[in-house]
Formats: sequence, C-alpha cells, structure tokens
Amino acid sequence: MNQKIHNQFDLTDKVAIVTGASKGIGAAIAKGLAEFGAKVVVSSRKQEAVDEVADEIKATGGMATGIACHVGDEAQRSQLVEKTVATYGRIDILINNAAINPVYGPLAEVTGEVFDKIMDVNVKACMLLTNLCYPHLKKQGGSVVNISSVEGLKPGFGLGVYSVSKAALIMLTQNQAREWGGDGIRSNVICPGLVQTKFSAALWNNEKMLGQYERHIPAGRMAQPDEMVGLALFLASDAASYSTGGVFTADGGYVIS
Repeated sequence: MNQKIHNQFDLTDKVAIVTGASKGIGAAIAKGLAEFGAKVVVSSRKQEAVDEVADEIKATGGMATGIACHVGDEAQRSQLVEKTVATYGRIDILINNAAINPVYGPLAEVTGEVFDKIMDVNVKACMLLTNLCYPHLKKQGGSVVNISSVEGLKPGFGLGVYSVSKAALIMLTQNQAREWGGDGIRSNVICPGLVQTKFSAALWNNEKMLGQYERHIPAGRMAQPDEMVGLALFLASDAASYSTGGVFTADGGYVIS
C-alpha cells in the first residue's frame, strides 16, 4: 500500500452504524469515528438519547444522525438499515455494540427465558443485523466490528450466560470473516475488560470486587470508554486492511493475569 499511514485512518465519506451508541463504549466509538470523518448513524432504543449523542457530534463539526432501534426487534433492524441507506446512500462500517445487561448468579439458576433473551440480543440480533447490512457492505467492501468481552475468553465475574453469549459472538465474527472475505468484508471482534460504564456499574460499584480486579491485572485499574475508541477506529479503517477474523483485547492484561 502506498497510502500514507495517517491517511489510512481517514474515514471521510464512509458511513458507519453504531448500535448501543447512546452512552458508554458505543457513544465513545460513534464520536471517535465521526472525528475521523465518518458519517455516523447513532443507534439505540430511545430516539431522544440517540439524538443527544448525534447533536454532540454535529456540534463539534461531525456528521451524524440518530436512528432509534431495538436490535432485538426484526422490524426495527430492517428500518435501521433502510433509513441509513435512505439518509446516506451506503453502509461501510457496522459496529455491533448493543447488548443487554448480564445476569449475575450461577448457571444452575438460569431459566430458559433468561437464556433466550440474552442470546437473542447479544448474538442473534448481531448476526441478523449484519446479514441485513451485508449487501451494502459488499458493494464497496466494508468492516464489521463486533464488541464482545473478555468474559467470552476467560470467565471470571460469575456472569454465566453473558459469558456464553460473548464467546458465541467471537465465533460468529470468525465465521463472518471466513465467509465474507472474498466479498471484501472484514469482520473483527473487540473484547474489552472492565470499563466504567452504566452497563457494568454493578461490578465497579462493588468496592471489594473492584479492588480484587485492580490488584489482579497488570494495568491496575479499570478502563474508561474512550480507551476502546482507538482499536475500533483501527479496525474500521483502511489501516486494518489485512486484519480479519481477529480477536482483539483491550483489557489491561486481564486475560494474561
């Protein structure tokens, strides 16, 4: 490649959908992609919440629109893709970040209803939304970035089915990469460690658990949402043109501790 390194991160004219983007990691990634020139569709369940993030992006000179979507709803997934194409004409990047809160407790206490709900949102919805985006990504080549968790690699917080769902998302990513590489579509997965978001508040609000975690890992602290942005930007951009099927951790060394 003759392209200068800094130009490889340029997302000008690229269109990105970020799910679960009203707060936390998703909002941080949406803002980061916009900062590098992408036209960003900010998506989450509530229109007011996604509009707020989209307005923040536009206030700093970026391009964004908010489209409400509950990823677990088939009709809303279709509308998200249709509205994105109607607004921007294409889809180049899909960040599957939306997930539901983990259920704490032993597997022996998990009901079929709880299992189905977690798997439907954390795995099935990601697969079906990406399938809807596939024809659009295929037109010019594109990037899928699935947000999993270190819990999908190394269970440690007693999150049971959540860990199972995140492990399944890793395998989904690798199958996407294998099947769609010939179409110019890359699919990679990011596995964050403990990040200080509302989603994970039950973990870091527990001082005993947080203390044990911070003493356990090489980095000695939990992460902030912004610390997930650089990796997502890399995987979404041409800088990662030879990266597909990859499992990337951003965990302060959790998986090696």
